[in-house]
Amino acid sequence: MTRKLRNIAIIAHVDHGKTTLVDELLKQSGTFSERQDLESRIMDSNDLERERGITILAKNTAIRYGDVTINIVDTPGHADFGGEVERILNMVDGVLLLVDAREGPMPQTKFVTSKALALGLRPIVVVNKIDRQGSDPDAVVD
Repeated sequence: MTRKLRNIAIIAHVDHGKTTLVDELLKQSGTFSERQDLESRIMDSNDLERERGITILAKNTAIRYGDVTINIVDTPGHADFGGEVERILNMVDGVLLLVDAREGPMPQTKFVTSKALALGLRPIVVVNKIDRQGSDPDAVVD
């Protein structure tokens, strides 16, 4: 039996929703049942991460989509941890570029995206937080 496997990283600026997206993908993929009482921010398991509300170390998880296993790496968004993101980019097949619909691409996001492109990765752009007041998804995509 041949298993299909894809490794993807989620890249974005801090607070643009990477960890929340991964948490929701885990829930919607059936990895966790609806009856399970889960803490918010499943992926941020480190005490310091929970205290600061940011991802410091990249973490991976996996979901199934049909006969494909998708390994998802939740990466840090803060510029101080850019080296961690660059290390992960060398290990993945693709990236989801998550952009806040109000704030748009931030300098760190642009930097990390340029690194991904230099490695031949073709980002899939995901516009997040479109329900926030003042969001402008069309302008963000442009």
